[in-house]
Amino acid sequence: MNEIREKILEVRARMAKAALQAGRNPGNIKLMAVSKAVSPERVAAAIAAGVDIVGENYLQEAQSKEATLVIAPALHFIGHLQSNKAKFAVRLFDMIHSIDRPELAEELNKRAAALGKIQDILLEINMGGEETKSGVAPAAAATLLERIAPLVNLRVCGLMTIPPPFFDGKETRLCFANLFRLCETLRLLQIPNAPLTELSMGMSNDYEMAIQEGATIVRIGRGIFGKRPSRVCNVR
Repeated sequence: MNEIREKILEVRARMAKAALQAGRNPGNIKLMAVSKAVSPERVAAAIAAGVDIVGENYLQEAQSKEATLVIAPALHFIGHLQSNKAKFAVRLFDMIHSIDRPELAEELNKRAAALGKIQDILLEINMGGEETKSGVAPAAAATLLERIAPLVNLRVCGLMTIPPPFFDGKETRLCFANLFRLCETLRLLQIPNAPLTELSMGMSNDYEMAIQEGATIVRIGRGIFGKRPSRVCNVR
């Protein structure tokens, strides 16, 4: 699995360069290895190579891998989450990136309370205005935050976005910059239980740009594990 270690070293070097170019401390940016359709053995190799976080899109896939990993890093959920799976998600994940509706937050809060846990979450923001994609519109983010923040077993750690795949580089950069500005605006509200210190944005093809615009978590799949199989089981 030396190729995985080498790719991680390359990604970290590029992360550091992008951070320094933006006047940021590279140590403040976390690397997530996105392990959708990746075998447990390859995920374990990435963990051994020092990734900070493993990110999963599908709950059942994460459950099957978690049981095989001896070294358990922070495990984050980055896919669409159904409310009826909230109890399983709270047991498994350190952070859930895809909160875009009060009903899901309320269910997560109830399940976290039953476990005596404070569940870290991110609000998913649909910065590209795609009607078919998850995420709340930027204009509705403050209202969603105000609805969720009083749920005492949740902690709103920040925001997440995925730019539309058809955006060009300039549009993608603007998407990231606007998410950063939105987070700053929301932070000024000083809403309790919402530190808003994390920005999850940037993937294999644009993470350097995201870092330059303020990302604190970058989500790298192909850049670490290579191209995924053409057919992926959509089990949630």
